[in-house]
Amino acid sequence: MTANKTTVPFRGTAEQEARLLQVIETLKAQPGALMPILQQAQEIYGYLPKEVQVIVARGLELPLEEVYGVVTFYSQFSLYPKGQHQISVCLGTACYVKGAKEIYDRIAELLSIGEGEVTADGKFSLNSCRCIGACGLAPVMMIGEDVYGRLTPAEVDGILKKY
Repeated sequence: MTANKTTVPFRGTAEQEARLLQVIETLKAQPGALMPILQQAQEIYGYLPKEVQVIVARGLELPLEEVYGVVTFYSQFSLYPKGQHQISVCLGTACYVKGAKEIYDRIAELLSIGEGEVTADGKFSLNSCRCIGACGLAPVMMIGEDVYGRLTPAEVDGILKKY
């Protein structure tokens, strides 16, 4: 794999940091401010890398460990960036028995990424899921809101080229 979720460099901007600092300033006096601040920080950056957690910790005068503990406890928060195009392959029973693992493996091979990872250019991220509710179309993958069903590994190349 040439890129993964831990080697994609942080690309925060001064504008994003200024927005986050304003959020912190606005909310820090409220009891329980950490959660809403983290939620807004994730809206601003798309994820919560260490660099963002440090800004939040300093702004709230909290230990970084406390901020990290909250970020890693709640599944709504992500430590890693998501691609511009988020790919999700269903590996639920119906999809799996109809070849979803081969679809997943083909995507991973083409993009040189694995579970939860993002391409170096930030264009694609890859995740598996257990069911998207389209069992009749098995095997199924989604790219953003677009659903692709009854897939074969050979079709994956052409589908990805659209994006």
